[in-house]
Amino acid sequence: MSYEGLVHTPVMLAEVLNYLQPKQGGVYVDGTFGAGGYSSAILETASCKVFGVDRDPGVQIFANALHQKHPADFKLLEGNFGEMEALLSEQNISSVDGIVLDIGVSSMQLEAPDRGFSFQLDGPLDMRMDKQGSDAAYIVNSFAEKDIANILFTFGGERESRHIAHAIVKARAEKPITRTLELADIIKSAVRHGKHTINPATKSFQAIRIYINRELEALQYALEAAERLLTPTGKLVIVSFHELEDAAVKSFLSDRSGKKTGGTSRHLPQTAEDTRKPTFKLLSSKAVLPSENEVRTNPRARSAKLRAAERTYAEVEAA
Repeated sequence: MSYEGLVHTPVMLAEVLNYLQPKQGGVYVDGTFGAGGYSSAILETASCKVFGVDRDPGVQIFANALHQKHPADFKLLEGNFGEMEALLSEQNISSVDGIVLDIGVSSMQLEAPDRGFSFQLDGPLDMRMDKQGSDAAYIVNSFAEKDIANILFTFGGERESRHIAHAIVKARAEKPITRTLELADIIKSAVRHGKHTINPATKSFQAIRIYINRELEALQYALEAAERLLTPTGKLVIVSFHELEDAAVKSFLSDRSGKKTGGTSRHLPQTAEDTRKPTFKLLSSKAVLPSENEVRTNPRARSAKLRAAERTYAEVEAA
């Protein structure tokens, strides 16, 4: 597994730096290091320290190059971004000035056939970020039809989930499904004809990937860790590409900033949650979208949404 020669363009880089505001002597976490685009830009912007976090062993080649350029200021921590607090603790770091997360699969992972993330390139049906645990082939060949359908609908919003799950179970009865293009063809054949703006396999591949890597769970852990790690006025900047991811980020920041929609009746007694002091201040009332020019030059940015918040002086209350 090697990403050598592959190019990854960081999404909304200018906007990330604008909200992160790297400062001299600061400590920052790039929780989804990838090819190091954000880490490199942060280090070029200010004389500071950056800890990259990534569970994909293939990114080591980019980490080595950045460490050679900034030997005293950059270090890669191998692990899940949801575990960043424990990883930083091992480096004797208990507080940071900024955290940036780019949620989802990277263009490098999509362009490496052996990783099995792409429905456009033939490769083993894998999709594991860290090459640990069950892969996608195990899911499609072992799970019950109803469970496959639930995964596709819950994590991908796939309306044809039942048809696709039935087609998968029917196909695997003849022989195991082991290749990405094989699964993509099965999905395509199961989706009823109509006008499609995206590849019919997009949502299913996305759903299986999110399920396998427990990405939404990791995101929730990361958000809660950021609340504890960030110093007052520290910045949290998150770029997401999937509606479930963005919804989780929006909900968390709305809750922690006291902007939660809905609320209780003024005639009812206040709860502890109602009186909790906001631990974050929103830096933008709405999600920030990429510019039209960026979408033209970097198609991956098309579905990106950026949300940013600043840590207040309020202490984190025990759950």
